Amino acid sequence: MKVGIVGLGRMGAGISERWRRNGHEVFGYDRDPKVSQVTSLAELVSKLDAPRSVWVMVPDGKPTDSTIEELSTLLQPGDLVIDGGNSYYKDSIRHSQELAAKRIDFIDSGTSGGIWGLQIGFCLMIGGPDEAYSRVEPLFKALAPEDGYAHVGAAGAGHFVKMVHNGIEYAMLEAYAEGFSILEAKPDFDLDMHQIAAVWNHGSVIRSWLLELGERAFANDATLKHLKAYVDDSGEGRWTVLEAVNQGVPAPVISQSLFARFSSRDDNSFGMRFIAALRNEFGGHPIKEA
Repeated sequence: MKVGIVGLGRMGAGISERWRRNGHEVFGYDRDPKVSQVTSLAELVSKLDAPRSVWVMVPDGKPTDSTIEELSTLLQPGDLVIDGGNSYYKDSIRHSQELAAKRIDFIDSGTSGGIWGLQIGFCLMIGGPDEAYSRVEPLFKALAPEDGYAHVGAAGAGHFVKMVHNGIEYAMLEAYAEGFSILEAKPDFDLDMHQIAAVWNHGSVIRSWLLELGERAFANDATLKHLKAYVDDSGEGRWTVLEAVNQGVPAPVISQSLFARFSSRDDNSFGMRFIAALRNEFGGHPIKEA
C-alpha cells in the first residue's frame, strides 16, 4: 500500500521505517530538508494513488491544524487523513467534521511506543468511520505488535483513549519516583538503585516495562546526577485532569502527578530526576543537564 507521512521526527521516522519493513511504499515530508523525501505537501500528495492516505505526525495544536488544513486543499473526495499525533480529542472531532464537508475521511490514531516503537511496535488506539478504518487496517497491523491496535470508536475516540492512557502514565511515573526517592533518602543501607530496579523486574507485582527502563537509566547513571529534575508536562496530562473535573470523576492520583511536575521546576529532587530519566528512555524526551 502507498502511504504518505508528514513529520519525520523521533516517532514519525520509526513509523515510516516500520511500514517499509512490512512492504508498504512510503513517501515522507518534513520541514527539515535533510530528512524529507519530497519538497512539499503537494508533491507528497502527487506521489499517492487514489484513494490516498496521509498520516500526520506533527505537534498538536497549530502545527496539526495548519497541516490538515493544507492537506484538505490538496486531497480529493474519498481520500483519508490520519492524525497519529497527540492531538486533543475535541480538535480531532472538529477535524473530522471539517474534512467531512469536503468528503475527505479522517481517523485519529492515538499512538504509544515512543522511540522503541520501531523495534517492538506501536500501540494504536483508533477512532473514525468503519469503512475508512477497514481500508487502511493493513497500515495499523504493520505498525503494531500482535493485538496492539484497536478501533475504539468514532472520530475523537482514539485520541480520547490515548489522553487517558497518558494520564495513567503520569501517575505510574510519579509512583515509581516517590518510591525510589524514599529509598534514596535512607543513607543507612547504602542502597543500589540499579540492583533494586533489576530485582523488582523479576517476579514482583510492580514489574513493568517502565521499571525496565528505570533499570536501564540507573545502569547508565546510578545517581542521575547528570540531569536536572525538570519534567515537562505534555497536553494529555492536563487534558485528562480537566476531563475528570468536567465529568465529576475523582482522579486524585493523576491530578497530583501533574502538579508534582509543576513543582519539579522549582527544585532538584531525586524523584523528578528519575521521571526525567524515564521519559528520556521511553520517548527520547529531552533532558536538562545538571
